[in-house]
Amino acid sequence: MNIKRIGNIILEVKDLENSIKFYHEILGMPIKNERRNWVDLGQQSGGILSLHPASITTSHTGPSKENGILIGLTVGDLNSAMEELSAAKIEIFRDIQERQAGKNAIILDPDGYLISLFEPDFSDRPNVIKKVANKVKTFTRDRSGQLGYNILSSKNKGKLEVDV
Repeated sequence: MNIKRIGNIILEVKDLENSIKFYHEILGMPIKNERRNWVDLGQQSGGILSLHPASITTSHTGPSKENGILIGLTVGDLNSAMEELSAAKIEIFRDIQERQAGKNAIILDPDGYLISLFEPDFSDRPNVIKKVANKVKTFTRDRSGQLGYNILSSKNKGKLEVDV
């Protein structure tokens, strides 16, 4: 077997509309595809979170704090994210904790699934952008807003994409 990547994580939800509101409107995840009984959420690249209504004939299996399912999302600013979620009355399972790799908190979605919010800490790594910025000739943005730059060195000509 040669698995290339994880395609999507599928959550069976009790109320599809309520879950769409939570993931799309509150957490801000873009909707990639939407059908009558299925919604895919996620960024342009990366994994997809798919929401599917739990069967009417099958009971919901229970919250993830009982069955071990945890969905991990990376955020830019965990403190402000938690303030927004608290203001929206989202249930906090575990408040912010400092870890070696960064900050982490866990919230619950409308079905009781655990959602881990993680803000990575890169302070122990060299600041690559500062090193590269000294050699940058011009900065550019494409139509999607992706930041790129052209390097001064002739052997590194061209556009190099970076997330900023």
